[in-house]
Amino acid sequence: MASKIIPTLLLLGFLVVIIFSFHATPSPAVSLHVSALAAVPVTSHSADTISGLKRYWMVLLKRGPHRNQPAAQAAEIQKGHLQNITRLANAGKIIVAGPFGDDGPLRGIFIMDCADSLEAVQLVNTDPAIAAGRLSFEVKPWWTEKNCVFK
Repeated sequence: MASKIIPTLLLLGFLVVIIFSFHATPSPAVSLHVSALAAVPVTSHSADTISGLKRYWMVLLKRGPHRNQPAAQAAEIQKGHLQNITRLANAGKIIVAGPFGDDGPLRGIFIMDCADSLEAVQLVNTDPAIAAGRLSFEVKPWWTEKNCVFK
């Protein structure tokens, strides 16, 4: 039991640090496109250089610039968003997904198991909420001990 609680508390602490260090900045882009990947290094460290750790991709979902759809259309976009999360989770690409509990600019996270940031960006861009501009995102490499939090 304690072997699962400690990693969970560490993850929760990490997320609290992310939330409190987030500073909203206006973004003209609806989402991060492949042409903008120069700003997102495929590897800032190779997974092999951090012994015993596995690299995942933390996707920070942010309030997008286009959130003024009628309620029925917003509900359809949200339904597609949840279906896309389920599809990617079933494919083993999304390990963790969920919203934050406030109404701030940072809306939620994905933790993704992808080969590189390019794959993560391509998969996130399949999300209807990203395509509609209701959400935008930022991708960060994140490491954790192998089999510590995720299997």
